[in-house]
Amino acid sequence: MRCDGCGLDNRPGRRFCAECGAPLGGNCPSCGFDNEPGEKYCGGCGASLESRPAGEPIPDVSKPVVSKAAAPEQSSPSRGARLGGEPERRQLTVMFCDLVGSTAFSRILDPEETREVIRAFQSTCTDVIGRFDGIVAKYMGDGILAYFGYPMAHEDDAERAARAGLEIIEVVRGLDADLGRRKNIALAIRVGIATGLVVVGDLVGEGAAEEMAVVGATPNLASRLQSIAQPNTVVIAAGTRQLLGAGFVCDNLGEHDLKGFHEPVGAWRVIGPSDVESRFEASHAADLTPFVGREHEIGLLVERWRQAKEGEGQVVLVSGEPGIGKSRISLAVQERIAEEPHVRVGYQCSPYHRNSALHPVIEQLARAAGFRRNDTHEHKLDKLEALLITAPEGDGQTMALLASLLSVPTDGRCPPLDLSPERQKQETLAALVEQMKRLAARQPLLVVFEDVHWIDPTTLDLLDLVVDHAQTAPVLVMVTLRPEFVPTWTGQAHVTLLTLNRMNRRQRAVMIEKVTGGKGLPEEVLDQIVTRTDGVPLFVEELTKAVIESGLLTVNEDRYTLAGPLPPLAIPATLHDSLMARLDQLASVKEVAQIGATIGREFSHELLAAVSPLSD
Repeated sequence: MRCDGCGLDNRPGRRFCAECGAPLGGNCPSCGFDNEPGEKYCGGCGASLESRPAGEPIPDVSKPVVSKAAAPEQSSPSRGARLGGEPERRQLTVMFCDLVGSTAFSRILDPEETREVIRAFQSTCTDVIGRFDGIVAKYMGDGILAYFGYPMAHEDDAERAARAGLEIIEVVRGLDADLGRRKNIALAIRVGIATGLVVVGDLVGEGAAEEMAVVGATPNLASRLQSIAQPNTVVIAAGTRQLLGAGFVCDNLGEHDLKGFHEPVGAWRVIGPSDVESRFEASHAADLTPFVGREHEIGLLVERWRQAKEGEGQVVLVSGEPGIGKSRISLAVQERIAEEPHVRVGYQCSPYHRNSALHPVIEQLARAAGFRRNDTHEHKLDKLEALLITAPEGDGQTMALLASLLSVPTDGRCPPLDLSPERQKQETLAALVEQMKRLAARQPLLVVFEDVHWIDPTTLDLLDLVVDHAQTAPVLVMVTLRPEFVPTWTGQAHVTLLTLNRMNRRQRAVMIEKVTGGKGLPEEVLDQIVTRTDGVPLFVEELTKAVIESGLLTVNEDRYTLAGPLPPLAIPATLHDSLMARLDQLASVKEVAQIGATIGREFSHELLAAVSPLSD
């Protein structure tokens, strides 16, 4: 059989060329799928079908690289146990990365040099993917297949994949500046991302050929999107675009006829993160459901605001599980006091920057000053100077400290900072607190710290100072947090802990009516939504929207009616990652939870014991 890559006439029955290692024939050597000539990746399993440079060894794709943060600790050394064991159905975000032009530069470079370039590309991309808790499932010559959402799901896997894709492009640009200059080649990358339901966990093959199979259209879609991407761009599917919400700026590329898909597929290019202030704003920019319930909680917060305005500063810690309405109640308070003179300062903690000192502060200062990407250093200094409230005699050190924090050179406009790193940190925190006090001296101040369960240590030091100084100033500090974060300030007289509980059945029904715009739902549909959402407002909202958009209902004047038999309500795509993340965190009892979800809400111990392989 003649090799398309090097022309060697191989003996019949060979799967790979004896000269260059390229797969022979149209059948995929990994899964046997019959691909058409010219295909770069297998339409069945996503494996690379391209010829490899002469002398380059066939990469071992049987062992995915799992980031330390994502890999659950297991005693068994087997890969199946390490990646989760039994196959399961779950939502997965799949990323394909492909190095552009590798075939061309492999003809220019020595095989050892080609190997060096590809290894550098793989290593840097793997580091980025691991930082966002993804896993590299396969190395495919000059391509990489990565998963976000397995073996450990996160509530924001689509966002993690998008951020990783953008960062990988920047990393490859750095490689291009280094390797490209030394080797006289140009490096670029294409990234395709898709999100959808798959079955993952089956092990196929044996020995060194053993690998984890992902069954579903999602990997193929990610591969096809990668193939239509321009160099150094990230292209995503419709499902991923929906999950990103307003958190990213995306360019609609229209619909494309992709091989293997019967209908045209929508594609978007990810430009970058948007400038929305909070995660809540990013996911609810288009449609904000009217506020339901929480009258007692709102009343308490408004009372604390009244006390703060009178000079008795207050701190309120709003605690609750994901989706319970922490950010929504914060926004409701802001709406209540919108007509009153005050200043608001907001800090958004991020799961991606828990090791980046003062990242929420840097983002807030840059946003408040109005920094733009094309601003010169001089222009940024002018904006920062206009933002700061200085003492009457001037305050050059505050300007220098905050310019340093924002990585803006002062070019001699401020006195040089001759401080040790620890001393500079303390002076910077003191300057930030002093700025808040000066703001509060002009108008009552509302300070909001969102999602402090993701706070970095230095911002936590700042929050400690803010809580301490708030009690003697007209300041209300609102802090949203999840139960796993244990605050240390609750013993102070000016600090209130407000725990949000789940909604009762009446409140759920009212919220459903708000989402439907006052149109009534059939009783059986209403009962399913009320029962299945367990009083979590986010679940009520998203499941109701999914039912309305599903085609199960028709509008009849002021009511919805069923268009046919009512099937079990499917979980909306917007909730899959959040629910799977909760389930993955259950660890040892996860299998019991999955069995319980299968057999229903009500069951006997005998039934559970009969269907579960676990011992009592």
